[in-house]
Amino acid sequence: MSNKKVAVPTLNGMLSAHFGGSEYFTIYDVVDNKIVDTAILPVPEHTTGSYPNFLATQNITEIIVGGIGGKAITIFNNFGINVFLGANVKDTKQLVEELLEGKLQLTGNSCNHEGDGPESHGDHNHHH
Repeated sequence: MSNKKVAVPTLNGMLSAHFGGSEYFTIYDVVDNKIVDTAILPVPEHTTGSYPNFLATQNITEIIVGGIGGKAITIFNNFGINVFLGANVKDTKQLVEELLEGKLQLTGNSCNHEGDGPESHGDHNHHH
């Protein structure tokens, strides 16, 4: 049984094109590749690193983002959270379903581990 918690930064009910411009985070609990629960979390005050650090405390395993800064990606990677970068602005549930089906279209590079050794990769595979 595999459990995931997928976060999507949300603006007006859709993926927020800019991570820092989110109104809230939509969190999907996934068990055996099926969404079993959804929660809305208000965003913390936006300071450097506040969003990734906050999401790490929520046991997030994956995050789907449009645009995001390199520092935030580094923080997510340090927590072992997979970053799916460059997703199109769409309904958040549709994005998560596409991720689970292996059909998520990304324009960015989701494995941005510049200069990190293989030990930082941990359990980071893309066989969803």
